[in-house]
Amino acid sequence: MAKPKKEQAKVISQEKIATDIFSMMIETSMAIDAKPGQFISVYTKDASKLLPRPISICEIDHERGFLRIVYRVIGEGTAEFANYVAGDSISILGPLGNGFPLEEAGKRVFLIGGGIGIPPILELAKQLDSQKHDKQIIVGYRDELFLEKELEKYGHIYIATEDGSVGARGNVMDAIRENRLTADMIYACGPTPMLRAIKQYAAEHKIPAWISMEEKMACGVGACLGCVCKTTDKDEHAQVNSRRVCKDGPVFLAEEVIL
Repeated sequence: MAKPKKEQAKVISQEKIATDIFSMMIETSMAIDAKPGQFISVYTKDASKLLPRPISICEIDHERGFLRIVYRVIGEGTAEFANYVAGDSISILGPLGNGFPLEEAGKRVFLIGGGIGIPPILELAKQLDSQKHDKQIIVGYRDELFLEKELEKYGHIYIATEDGSVGARGNVMDAIRENRLTADMIYACGPTPMLRAIKQYAAEHKIPAWISMEEKMACGVGACLGCVCKTTDKDEHAQVNSRRVCKDGPVFLAEEVIL
């Protein structure tokens, strides 16, 4: 795994793709080593705000050296990022985390994303070979859709919305049940309640599931221990039942973590 580095990158483009959801393309040397499921930490220009904001990688263009991030504006830091335009400088640290193990993929694969956990599913879907894998992409939204048109280029897409306005009414598990979907491998990213349901489903059906956990982070490199999660086994160094989501994750085998 490439060692994370901090650099001043360049904003190539930015657009609003849904309410409070923005898509930014960044030119950075980090694109060379980035993998699906990893993230970057983005620093604000406000010196009083020391901690960066972790944002998952949505797309990777190795040839042009571009990374795409899709994020939700939820505070002052992300509100600042939303005002960036092409040509602006942006301070980032990455690539961070361990990403999804593509070599583990089975023949029939669930790629599951919920809310702002949907963006990293796009690069994952792109990198899984369509000739080797039957990719079933299941995405859950509160109401307004985003990235669904791009995702459907790389697999069979199934949508769930809380109000039932598009696709299945409810969540991603409702979409799986309604469409009678089956798989022998699961990749997922989203809020903890969704991941908890996926973990239970995977255990019941004896399916390996790799889940990317959402957690509040501070340093992003594992030094502050601000984003630990409970695990079923002990850390070999600290000898405690915990892992750092930023450093040891954010992707874990579902059976190894306690949700």
